Order: sequence, then C-alpha cells, then structure tokens
Amino acid sequence: MPIEDQSPRPWRSIYESRKTTAAKALKAIRLGKRVFIGSGCGEPQELTRALEEVIPMLADLEILHILSIGKTRYTDARFFEKCRLKSFFVAAASREAVAEGRADYTPINLADVPELFSSGAMPIDVALIQVSPPDRHGFCSLGVAVDIVRAATESAGRVIAQVNPQMPRTLGDSFVHVRDIAAFVEFDEPLLELPPSPPSPIADEIGRNVARIVEDGSTIRVGVGSVPTAVLHAMEDKKHLGVHADMLTDAYLHLVKKGVITNARKTLHPGKIVTSFCLGTRELYDFVHNNPMVAFHPVEYTNNYLVIAENDRMVSINSALEVDLSGQVCADSVGYEIYSGVGGAIDFLRGARYSRGGKAIVVLPSVTWDGERSRIRPFLTEGGGVVTTRGGVQYVVTEYGVAQLQGRSIRERTLALIEIAHPAFREELLKAAHDLNYLRKRVVAARGPMALYPSHLEVVQVFKDNTRVLFRPARATDERSMKEFFYSLPRDESYIRFLSTMKVFPHYDVQRMVHIDYHQVMTIVGVVGELEMERIVAVSQYVLNEEEMTAEIDFAVQPDYGRKGIASFLLHHLVSIAKGKCIRMLKAYITPGNERVFGVFQKLGYVVESSFVDGVHEIRLYTGQLADVCLMEPSD
Repeated sequence: MPIEDQSPRPWRSIYESRKTTAAKALKAIRLGKRVFIGSGCGEPQELTRALEEVIPMLADLEILHILSIGKTRYTDARFFEKCRLKSFFVAAASREAVAEGRADYTPINLADVPELFSSGAMPIDVALIQVSPPDRHGFCSLGVAVDIVRAATESAGRVIAQVNPQMPRTLGDSFVHVRDIAAFVEFDEPLLELPPSPPSPIADEIGRNVARIVEDGSTIRVGVGSVPTAVLHAMEDKKHLGVHADMLTDAYLHLVKKGVITNARKTLHPGKIVTSFCLGTRELYDFVHNNPMVAFHPVEYTNNYLVIAENDRMVSINSALEVDLSGQVCADSVGYEIYSGVGGAIDFLRGARYSRGGKAIVVLPSVTWDGERSRIRPFLTEGGGVVTTRGGVQYVVTEYGVAQLQGRSIRERTLALIEIAHPAFREELLKAAHDLNYLRKRVVAARGPMALYPSHLEVVQVFKDNTRVLFRPARATDERSMKEFFYSLPRDESYIRFLSTMKVFPHYDVQRMVHIDYHQVMTIVGVVGELEMERIVAVSQYVLNEEEMTAEIDFAVQPDYGRKGIASFLLHHLVSIAKGKCIRMLKAYITPGNERVFGVFQKLGYVVESSFVDGVHEIRLYTGQLADVCLMEPSD
C-alpha cells in the first residue's frame, strides 16, 4: 500500500531521504509480524541475509514466499522457535523443512494468491523486494519477479526494496514508484540463477511426441525442468509460435533465436511474449531487459484462465509425477511428501481448455528415475495429491506416445495409458486393470507386455481437395472408431474378403484388428481430423505366417473418400512395412464384381500374379520382385 509520506517533493529527494542499510531497514520488523520475501530469481539476497541476522532477536515471525532457489537459513532447525516459513510452492531450498514439519506448504492456485493479500485474509506487515534503479520518472521495475510481488508490494504495511543495478528493467505492468517504497537498500550483486536442466534421451523423446500435437501458430506455456526444456527444443520446426506463460526460462530463448517464437499469430497481445517471472540465467535476464517484445504482468492477469483463453490455440504443458489409469494426475507430492506445488498448472489447464483450439497436455517419464516404479499406476500412491482431476485431463504424453483421454471412458483411458506406459510394467498394469474391473479378461489376454506402438510408421499424406490423412498403426483405443468405420461401409462395397478368423462383415470382433502385436498382425488405419476427433476412413491389415514368411492382406476405404488415391497409398504403405519385415509374399482375396481393385495392386511396382479359385480371385504380390511394367499375370 502507499506509504504515509505523499508530499509533492521531487522523487529524487524522496529516494535519497529513504536510502539506508539493510540492518537499519529491518529494524521495522517486530515480534509476531508477517514478512513477505520476493520470489525466485528476484529474491533480494542482501535483505534476506540481513533478515537471518535479526531473526534470533525476534520471535513468531511468519515468512511468506512462492519459492526460493537460494540457500536459505531461516528454515534451519535452530530457528524453529523464532520463525516459520509458509510457502505457496515447495522447491529444493524448503523441501526438507516442509517434510520435517519446520515449514508449511499452502496448496493454492497461483492466480489466487494475490487475493489473499489484497482482501486482508493474509495481511503483510513488511515486504522485502528487489527492484531496478529508478528511471528518470522515479519508477523502479520489479524486474524478473512481478508474479505475486506486485500484489505484496501494494498490500504491505511497509515495503523495503533492495535496489540492484543488475536487476533488468522489464516492461509491462512491472513498475512501482519510489513514493510507494519506505526504504531503499542499494546493493549490487548478481541475481540468483537457475540454469537449464541437462537433456536426456527420455526427455527428448517426450518432447518429440508433444511436438507432434502442437500446431503452427499456437500460443504455448511450459514449466521448468528437463522435460519442458526438451519439449521446447523439439518445436524448432514449428512456425509463428507465441508465448503466454507465468514463467519464462532460457529454453524459450532457443525458439526465439530460431525465429520460431514470433508471437505474430497471437490473438491476445500479438507480437509480445506475456509472462510474470523468470527462472533462468543471465542470458535470459539480458534478453528481457528493456525488451518491448516481452511484457511482464502480475499473476492475477497472466494466470487468469479467462485471459489465457483469449489466446486461440493455447497449449499448456504441465509436468506430472504420477497418472492413474482413470486419468487422475498427481503433480505436487510423492505419496504424503510434498515435492513441489499446484503453482500455475490448473490456471493454465483451464485457460487452454477454454481456448478456441486449445490443448492441455500432461507430460511425464514412464518410470521413476531409478526405473523401479511405473509413473502410470493403477491408482495414485497413497497420499498423492490430485492436482488434475479425471475430468480435467486431456492429453498425457510419455516417451512411448500420446494418450488422448478427453471424452473417453475409464476402459478406453486404461487402454490408452497402458499403451504409453513402460513395456516392463504393461503386463502388471493390465492385470491390475482387470482386478479393478476396468478391463475384461479377454482384453487383458489379447495384450502382450512388449506390444510397443511403432510411431515411426506414422505418415501424413495430402490428397485431392486438400484431404489430409494420417496413416498410422491401429491402437487398442481404436475399437469404437473401427466399428463405426465398418458400419459406415455399404455391404456391396466389401471388395476384399476379410480374414477367415473373423466373423462375417460387419458383425465381427474388431478387437482382433486393434489388439495387435505390430509384428504377426499389423493394422494400418487412415484417419482424418484432430486427435480428439479423428475418424477412421481407411483400414488395411496383414496377418503373418511366420513359417512361410507370407501374409494375407485386406484393405477397405470409406466410399466418401474413394477416388482420391487413398487406397493406393494405404496399400503401398502396408506393403512397404511388410517388405521391411522380410515378408516375401502378400496374398489378397477379391470377390467377383470387384475386379477394379486389381488396378490398386498394379500401381505398386512389384510382380503380381492372380488366379481364380473356388469363386474368389487370389492375388499374390512378391515384395522382392520389382516389375518394369506391373501387369496381372494369370497363373495356372
């Protein structure tokens, strides 16, 4: 809140009269007071050190902050009777103290914290902040930590500021006038830094999977850590991404330098990165200094889900610690032990879900770092906090793929999540799912622990009328879509004889087409539409006879998508896969009246033979024999 002295004196005079030392400034702190400390990399280190010196002479202090990345002493056991930390997020500096009960964690969405201060529910007696030197108009910038610091500054009974020439002057809603600060402590020192987490193969693979579902022109927000860093690096082939985030890290700079982040297609604040605080290195601080491309705002603005949703194609990417088979997400604790916090995860998840074309993505490695436990679990570890409910989750991504859960039943979610779990734990998860009555016994029996989804077989092709089709291996979660595909086919369009192991079309068991091992049985589907709304318009399958290394092949295309070249491409893709697996010959059976299908085989470039046996045309395609002109060659 503004301090009492509001005289019309020139600001320089006010500033000079309020300069003091840290020790003198902190004499204003009394017994039982509530003290706020500036956030993260913007923490006023000199003021914090001075506070630690006076704590032994005080009692019953309550200290507030979001998180500290410095080495704090006020959480030491020797200060237990003197002060107590109340943190809105748990980081390495306070994790042990919270676990041992010497400090408190307050679960809260980051956007809701400022209201605690302004409403008087959590009044602040003294706020310790760090600012840039005042400009020629008498305004200091809150620099790399606007977040909840702005609200604390406006609400505190007394504001003490460390004035640091190394604090960047950030633009946006980040300024406070010298008249509103009670004491200035000039102290020049490097800001705290948080270097990017080192990359890892698992994080890189998760990044590539996320990049597959992020569209050009999206506005993005990611967290901090090795996985979020890898996600950003994986997007270097995207175009015109924008940023609306609570936290800015060095990883974003990679995309700025590549020309990927331009903010040109943002529907809110076009041309600008919108953020609230930085967790990074000096390179990041130099980038944001006086940079009109970057606008800093308090979290009550950046994290307001209605504001976030004004960005079309808003993509929020949040890390998790565990996900259970029903879709519940734990992101703040390991069992009963608090590991991090809610932070801005729910703020941005809601914003992305309300955004037009937005996507809410949860990312996590499939196993714990020691490899001992699956992070996809039948149920969350006892004591684990549900940060995102079953109804809130949309996409879950591991290094093994993407599970789209929105609108899917528990059974469908279970199958989708097991498909992206680590192979070593899939059999265990299937058995647990059966015990929980999530899956029927025959479904469990159909799946093997090593049935890895071969994402490298995915390919996108654009046909006539700009029809974009994704050809990919079938998944267990395609069961309903596969049924809808076959029910949409006219009975007289079934020109390929489906495998004899299935029931007569269309009343056959589609599970045999989607619960596959991608080796002996391979099913390729052609789908249109976004992941959450995709529709199957073409299907092909082969079943391998391993003794002879031959396979029977079937395919069908929805009539509305005929005569576009889809059938030819689909068959060509399946034949290429079969050839890659050393299958020497493919057989297909065509009913009379559908001889027009011969032309599809003729275009493939391999030697093809045909014969008419028992009222059915048999086609044999030899993958090892190329033909200059591929004609049907009837045999005796």
